[in-house]
This record gives sequence, structure tokens and C-alpha cells, in this order.
Amino acid sequence: MRRPMSDIVPIRRALISVSDKTGLVPFAAALAAAGVEILSTGGSATALRTAGVPVKDVSEHTGFPEILDGRVKTLVPQIHGGLLGRRDSPTHQAQMDEHGISPIDLLVVNLYPFEATVARGAAAEDCVENIDIGGPALIRAAAKNHDFVTVVIEPAQYDAVLAELAAGGTTLALRRRLAGAAYARTAAYDAAIAAWFAAGQGDVVQGDLFPERLTLAGTRSLSLRYGENPHQQAAFYATAARPGVATATQAQGKELSYNNLNDTDAAYECVAEFAAPTVVIVKHANPCGVASAADLATAWDAALRCDPVSAFGGIVAVNRPLDRAAAEKIAAIFTEVIIAPDAEPAARAVLARKKNLRLLLAGGLPDPAAAGLAFRSLAGGFLAQTRDAGRVEREDLRVVTRRAPTEAELDDLLFAFRVCKHVKSNAIVYAKSGATVGIGAGQMSRVDSARIAAWKSAEAAKAAGLETPLAAGSVVASDAFFPFADGLEAAVAAGATAVIQPGGSMRDAEVIAAADAAGIAMVMTGMRHFRH
Repeated sequence: MRRPMSDIVPIRRALISVSDKTGLVPFAAALAAAGVEILSTGGSATALRTAGVPVKDVSEHTGFPEILDGRVKTLVPQIHGGLLGRRDSPTHQAQMDEHGISPIDLLVVNLYPFEATVARGAAAEDCVENIDIGGPALIRAAAKNHDFVTVVIEPAQYDAVLAELAAGGTTLALRRRLAGAAYARTAAYDAAIAAWFAAGQGDVVQGDLFPERLTLAGTRSLSLRYGENPHQQAAFYATAARPGVATATQAQGKELSYNNLNDTDAAYECVAEFAAPTVVIVKHANPCGVASAADLATAWDAALRCDPVSAFGGIVAVNRPLDRAAAEKIAAIFTEVIIAPDAEPAARAVLARKKNLRLLLAGGLPDPAAAGLAFRSLAGGFLAQTRDAGRVEREDLRVVTRRAPTEAELDDLLFAFRVCKHVKSNAIVYAKSGATVGIGAGQMSRVDSARIAAWKSAEAAKAAGLETPLAAGSVVASDAFFPFADGLEAAVAAGATAVIQPGGSMRDAEVIAAADAAGIAMVMTGMRHFRH
């Protein structure tokens, strides 16, 4: 179908100034072959000349030299007038002629690598020098005048421009699409700069974490088939280079879904809490089995024992490169996703037999203590808070009962509390010998969570052919205080011998008295871990 000529704009002059020179030479060569005059600056001009592409320096075009170490080279009327002047305005045309301003039909600019500079931990001075000023100004000017000017901000857009140029010029539809992408890029760029200042630099230890205006920016990593449900649309956006789901490469398996990614993130954040070889199995964003052991295969056995029913079709995270022995065991049941820092070749060969199983290799583990903000959307807005980077160590525990926990109980109490941090509230976790043996999640009543976790431990014992519930002789963790003694009494009935909880209830004395009456140990952390 022939395109209407009214919306087609030919390209006669282009300005090119890029930091990312991927594909630049063949793109510029194609422009030159089409008779386009190319203006350029600095490294871009040098790269094009070296490749034999005809190019004219911007300073020659404008009659104004680059000054201030290159900080000022395109911030001149001859450039911005050439981008902003409307071709259908006699007044604009007369003023451009009067001042010797030639129209620029194509702008090709990508910005100084500010985000990458920050990500590599550069000094504050280097970060500031990588804040682009002229680039965003050019991009915004060209995008505003998209009726007549085509703006390109990344190499991935080159082919679309060349395809339309071959047919006589760019269409309004393409120019509008590129203009939208251009404004999204400059908005994201400014958001990254604002976030860097908010984090505090140099002798400013802490900036303003919650400024009056907070802008979120991300780069689309995946377009997803649908969201939590088929009638919802979804995509995955990466916001930082923090190791985790956002940095993972998919080594094999089917396309990832919204729920896969959400559950995988929950599993990987949890497994990163532990130093020893650890396996976390997650179902619907809640751990259903967690265990630490001398090796991953042993940890898998213990984690699976906690809730083998829920583990079917679950997400598995490990905090070591996946080895063959663990891969063989995990592959023995239906698993949706495995995420690991890496995987040995033998483990990959094992999982390759399961072609639908998704294997994600993240290259590292999330830092549980990393700073940053977490967000939740509300109707008409969103909530922002600092990440839950809280961590309880032995020296933080306060023994409040007549009996103090044993060393083995202390190990399990800390293990259970770290798991509890990643279970939806109200959360109750029973643990024994470095493994969960019962998990109760997301209940409106804490006593119900305690009872559900105990019931699950009994069901898991039956599945293993044991007469005694797994929770017998375990410790129990609660993510928040026990508001009444009934939750504690349910844990005692399940066989718990020691309890870890934040404390802080008006009825703490009643709960402590119940623990003493049962002869169990209790420690308080002073820190809670609600996860709604």
C-alpha cells in the first residue's frame, strides 16, 4: 500500500554524536550513500573519518569552537535552531535564513554512560563528568519537533530509519514512535541522576531518600505473555545491576512468566541470606522448604522433606554453582525454574533432558544488606520504603525465659528467623537441624499460622513414613510478636522446644509465662519482619 506523501520527511542533513558506537559506521555510511550531509563531534567524527565516511565538524558548521573541555559544543543556535525550526512556518524559515541556520532532519545521539559509571563504583567526580547536558537538550529538541525531525537514541533503531529512508524519507508514525522513546530515555536518565544524588555522595553520607518528587525508571528486559492472570498484560523492567533475577541469563527452558519471575525473585532473595550450601523451594512467593547442609544435594533432600506436596511445580534457588548431584535430585520432580549463581557443565547436561525447565544463571547472589527502595502500587500512587535489610545475630538476642536455648537451638533459631523474614505474614516457621520442618504463611491469625505449620509437619512426616511429626523437637520462629499466648501454646503442642520472636506485645509477660510453664526457651530479637 502506497504511503501518503504528506507525512514523509526526507533526510538531507544529520547530526551524529554518540558514546555507543555499535553499528555506527555502517549506519552513517548508508546515510552518506543516500546523499545525507553528516555533522559530527569528537570521537564520533573521528570514528567516521577513520572509516572513510564523509563528515563535517559541528564547529565548522556553526563557526563556534568547542569550549570548556567539550562541555559546550552543540549548545548553540545554529544547532538547536536547525532542530527546532518548523518547516511549515514562514516566520521560522525567515528567521533561520536571516541567521544562517540550516535545518537538521536527523539527530543521532546517545548519552554519556552515567548509569554504567555509577554501577562500576566510580568516584563522585567521574560520575558528575558523565552527566550529559547537551545530549538530553538535543534529544528533547528533536523529539519536540518530530513533525519534521527524526530522533534516534540507540543502535537498535538504525534499521527502521534506513528502511524508510530507502523509500524516500521517514514517516510520521516512525518519528512519533522514536520521539516517545526519546523522552522515555531522557526521563530515565534524569531519574538515575536524581537517585544518585538522593543516595548521598562524598561527605554527604545520606541524601534525601524520599524527595518531594520521585521518578522510577527501568529498561524493559522481557515482554511477557500475560500477568498474574491471562487477562492481564505484563512486562519485566530492570532498574539496577544488583545481582538477582534482573542480571540472570536464561540457559534453557520455556518462556518465563510473570509468576515465574515473581516467585524466582522470592526464592533467590531468601537463599542469599545463608552462608552454608542452601536450597530454597518456593511456591506462590512463599518458601515451602529451606535447608542448609554440607552440600546442595543434602540440602535439597532436607528442604523437600518439609513439604513435598507444595514443592511439585515449584521454584528452586541455590546459593552455590549447581552441581550434578543436586541437579539429578531436583530434576527428579516437576520444577518450573531453577536459579543459581552458575551451573557446572555436568549439571547443565542433566537439566538439558528437561527441555521445559527454566534454568537461570545470575552470576552472583543478591546482597541481603544492600540499600535501596522497595515499592508497592496503590490506586493512584505507590508506597516506597527502604528494603528490609535487617539481620539478627546472636549478640542481638535477649533470653527472656528461665531456660536459655542450647547452642544447637540457637543455630536453628537464627536459621528459622532468617527464613521467616521471607514468608508472608503472619509467618510461623518450625526448623530443626538447619532445615524447615513446617511453614505457616499469610494467615489473618498468628495462631492459625502456627497450627497450619504444625499440620504440614505432620503431613510431611506421614509422607516420609514417620510416626512422629517433623516439628517434634524443633524450634519455632515468628515474624512478629505473639499477641496472645495461644500461638505459643500451639507451637508447644507441635513439639517446639525453643522460640524466637521480636517481642513488643502488651502481653509479652503472659507469653513468657506460658513458655516458662512449658519449660521451653524463648529469645526476643527486637526486630520484626512483616512481609505483606
